[in-house]
Amino acid sequence: MAKLYFYYGAMGSSKSANALMAEYNYRERGQKVLLAKTNLDTRDGVHTIRSRIGLERECVLLSDICAMPDEEIQKYDAVIVDEIQFARKEQIDFLARIVDELNVPVMCYGLRTDFQLNLFEGSARLLAIADEIKEIKTVCWCGKKAICNARYNRNGIVRTGEQIMLGANDEYIALCRKHFLEGKLSADDEKRN
Repeated sequence: MAKLYFYYGAMGSSKSANALMAEYNYRERGQKVLLAKTNLDTRDGVHTIRSRIGLERECVLLSDICAMPDEEIQKYDAVIVDEIQFARKEQIDFLARIVDELNVPVMCYGLRTDFQLNLFEGSARLLAIADEIKEIKTVCWCGKKAICNARYNRNGIVRTGEQIMLGANDEYIALCRKHFLEGKLSADDEKRN
């Protein structure tokens, strides 16, 4: 029986790498996978998923999947979507329909919260309706579990601004809640106080 999966983690927890490895495992077994990402993520090109460790694969956009006829989607053994936090509620509901009506498993990878610890629309919907929710863990600079996505610049942690600002290691860092709230980006910040 197919399920709707939500794999979430903080920045740098290897979500994209996990999505690409899952897609590879299906392909290696001769199965057909529909690999996608949300339309907002154009950092590595419109039709490319790339992980920080260098894994890369061509993909379609989530909007393309939502426009596909059921007969086309049923040709696939699984659907894998990266950067799912940027999806709209209606798109998540469409993915749930793929699972429930077409019996095709859907694996979604993305952030749970933004830089202000607010849920993204896509993540909120998945937390509400996913069959299985699993955390992909990473650590803060102190070694504790990182759950916060801190946006930063040369002045320190940024606390205000638009929810969505595409960036990577030069603009975001995963922190434990304590260091996020204290505004400490590194051990150097800890020593200064």
